[in-house]
Amino acid sequence: MKVSIVVPTYNERDNIPELLRRIDRAIRPHGWDYEVVVVDDNSPDGTAELAWQLSGLYPVKVIKRPGKLGLASAVVEGVKHADGDLVVVMDADLQHPPGVIPLIVEKLSRCDVVVASRYAKGGGVMGFPWYRRLMSRGAAVIAWLFIPESRKTSDPMSGFFGFRRRVIGDFDTVEPRGYKVLLDLLRRARQAKVCDQPYVFVSREKGKSKLGLKVISAYIRHVLKLAFFEL
Repeated sequence: MKVSIVVPTYNERDNIPELLRRIDRAIRPHGWDYEVVVVDDNSPDGTAELAWQLSGLYPVKVIKRPGKLGLASAVVEGVKHADGDLVVVMDADLQHPPGVIPLIVEKLSRCDVVVASRYAKGGGVMGFPWYRRLMSRGAAVIAWLFIPESRKTSDPMSGFFGFRRRVIGDFDTVEPRGYKVLLDLLRRARQAKVCDQPYVFVSREKGKSKLGLKVISAYIRHVLKLAFFEL
């Protein structure tokens, strides 16, 4: 069994060394073969270059793209280059704790998709202002209303999830759209067994959040496209 961890990045140089160290520390005790696929959108801070340097210490594969092409397409690109039968998608900002990866992988033995959920029993959010929490819950409600498949999880807005490649099929046919890739995955794999894995989401240690009005607007358009047009 090989586990591929896909990490889209943009200006995450300060977080990459600690992220790779924590991933290795979480996975090594289990004896699993693994790789980290870093997909960088030409970060001006040298994220890709540092990841390349660290590939001497960790099993890292780096894909550097010519510009800022978006989160969804970065995830799709990473999955295309991944060798693992099990794929975990996570952010590089350390808000997604690498210690949860083994829990996701183990749960994939009985589930097709495992969503790391802030809102499942045992999960939570730390260090977020009230308006960010309200935005997150509001976005989830929008997904539940328009995309029935999203109701299989308590956190359809999660950017931290794992899946078995066979439930997705050929990723070359996936059209990368929007900000939240999980919604595309759930819509595409309609018959998949989806399970939640609770975790605690924490505020950023370093760097700046990419969330803004432009992202929110794109998300709403994306949900409507998924709801009214077949994949």
